[in-house]
Amino acid sequence: MQATRRAFLLGGAAAIAGTKLTEARTFASRPWGVAPSDRIAVGVIGCNGMGYSDLTSLLKLPEVECVALCDVDRNVLERRAQDVEQTTGTKPALYEDFRRILDDDNIDAVVIGTPDHWHCLQMVMACEAGKDVYVEKPMANSIEECRIMVAAAKRYDRVVQVGQWQRSGVHWDDAIKFLRSGKLGRIRTARAWAYMDWLPDIPNIPDEPTPAGVNYDMWLGPAPLRPFNRNRFHFNFRWFWDYAGGLMTDWGVHLIDIVLYGMDVTAPRSIIASGGKFAYPDDAEETPDTLQAIYEYEDFTMIWEHAVGIGLGPFQRDHGVAFIGNEGTLVIDRAKWEVFPETGTRNSAPYYKMEPVPTQRVRPGAAG
Repeated sequence: MQATRRAFLLGGAAAIAGTKLTEARTFASRPWGVAPSDRIAVGVIGCNGMGYSDLTSLLKLPEVECVALCDVDRNVLERRAQDVEQTTGTKPALYEDFRRILDDDNIDAVVIGTPDHWHCLQMVMACEAGKDVYVEKPMANSIEECRIMVAAAKRYDRVVQVGQWQRSGVHWDDAIKFLRSGKLGRIRTARAWAYMDWLPDIPNIPDEPTPAGVNYDMWLGPAPLRPFNRNRFHFNFRWFWDYAGGLMTDWGVHLIDIVLYGMDVTAPRSIIASGGKFAYPDDAEETPDTLQAIYEYEDFTMIWEHAVGIGLGPFQRDHGVAFIGNEGTLVIDRAKWEVFPETGTRNSAPYYKMEPVPTQRVRPGAAG
């Protein structure tokens, strides 16, 4: 039996997230097994980077019809429109102003794939317009903004999901079940890390005129006004405080979330952090390329660390999460998880190693 529109909206965001776990596939025509009246009309706001990843996931869902695209870069917008038409045979409406999508009463839901500094305002306005929302991570750039977004979802009774897609992965869930089985003993420390050897330095280049086809004022939105600089635009927005929080909010938001999920905790009692620009001290980026943070909880400590220009992290992995207990340590990344028994203990956890899941290895920032 086909899902109703409302039921799909309640569960469909998880389906969108789940499609990220399969191998990337080329666009191809697909059968339409869902009546037009039961399809969810979706508009995508921000079609580059993660917005593009979300769009490709949407196009694999027969319950969804992508009816509108919005992007401030006309070059990006036209390429994504071709993808939609090639896949579905229909042409989406194209906008550079996201408010046009929100004004369309025929659109049920929106995907927000814009840079981080736009998330709060666009999500709140979408809820106010009666749209359900899938908003990319991080949810926002401050706790205050996050609270405003939660209040908006409740006030307007909207279905909202943040793009923490790792929670939709079967092997993540299996690892958490093992963690909660108690076989690791008491967890004293949890570690999460991202060592990104592939990230280059960002040269200091002069400002320049805005490229043709780019609505730069709309791209800036609530951020401070400043001249256009291509090294702050598109993918590189992540490394500048006006728009984002660097690797902490790019990868940390995913991996720290697994610790919070596994340990069933929320806010820590205290946090201390230390870091700086140690890999590329003279390049253009503003956020730390090297950072360690310690989160103190009631009965365990969480440690986050990231480093640019280094690829060998803890447990021989460039990214991952480790739950360190009295009887063993569980280590998990996006490919697999395994358990290392604690030597010298009578009740050590059994060794376990799963086969890697069949996913493409993708550039961390591009598919985060």
